[in-house]
Amino acid sequence: MRAMTMALILSLFAGALSAKPHLRDVPEVDGTLLSVGIADEIRKNCPDISARMIKAFGVVKSVGARARELGYTDAEIDAYRKSDTEKARLKAERDTYLASAGATPGSSDGYCRLGRTEIKKGTLVGALLRMN
Repeated sequence: MRAMTMALILSLFAGALSAKPHLRDVPEVDGTLLSVGIADEIRKNCPDISARMIKAFGVVKSVGARARELGYTDAEIDAYRKSDTEKARLKAERDTYLASAGATPGSSDGYCRLGRTEIKKGTLVGALLRMN
């Protein structure tokens, strides 16, 4: 009986150790999607910059592949991707970043300046953009 109790405790403990964090807490997933959102907003608001659509598509696909490599199921990935709560959270983070970098809604100057900076720095955001 004592051995069974110990086995049960150990199996519960092992399960707790192997629990995966929510995808929002995986920087290589959440951060990458945030970068895609930032790049998309820049290209929408700066007439001098356009998106590298094929690269962006590849980046988004690689996020899903990486999440699967980390042990997430397609159902978990879809739930995260389709969640209105997560979409709203990422948009709020995107907007905070854009505002802190000088991009003001209704004015293309800040978006263009930020886009050029991201391209010059070679960030993921910049890699998803190109000058027209």
